[in-house]
Amino acid sequence: MTVVLLKIWLLHLAALASPGANVLLVSQMAASGRRDSAWFAGFGVVAGAALWTTSAVLGVHILFTAFPVLRVSLQIVGGLYLLYLASRMWRSTPDVSTARAFTLTRAQAFHRGLLTNITNPKAALFYGSVFAASFPPSPTPALRAAAVAIVVANALCWYMVLAYLFSRQRVREAYGRASATAGRISAACFGAFGVGLLVSSFRSGK
Repeated sequence: MTVVLLKIWLLHLAALASPGANVLLVSQMAASGRRDSAWFAGFGVVAGAALWTTSAVLGVHILFTAFPVLRVSLQIVGGLYLLYLASRMWRSTPDVSTARAFTLTRAQAFHRGLLTNITNPKAALFYGSVFAASFPPSPTPALRAAAVAIVVANALCWYMVLAYLFSRQRVREAYGRASATAGRISAACFGAFGVGLLVSSFRSGK
């Protein structure tokens, strides 16, 4: 059991370290002086990870494999949502003072983190693949629960550390000096993630 959980922990840690929409959302919020929003966006991302991990343990990824239209539909929704975020960020971050004016409430930040995560069905396929490769043929309920707990704890630690590091004074000062450029780059990255999901949806639908 220990070896299986260690393998899941390492694979998930490697996935967390890869740049993506979740990382960009939390780090950009923290660096722009919205630390409280960054914390709660991180909590939302973690909640999304918990949902996808539990779904993978229950076999929902098999449903996506059996009915690709469900996955494609969710990818389209996710791509459009990321493009929406990109447009909002492009318009709302010409300078650091304006960026701070758009501070979200805790609930709004949580929902944004949650939606950014759960509108990407690739997460379900990722967790399903990791569990399929790591679990024994008949995993016990305790092993399944422990795997979910490890993923959630991993994600919680990662995004809280990310929010803390990017909210440090030096990082915020550097962001402030180049807030317009940084905001545009963040918006462009979100747009790229959104377009990537839409292209992937188109290819999957062929």
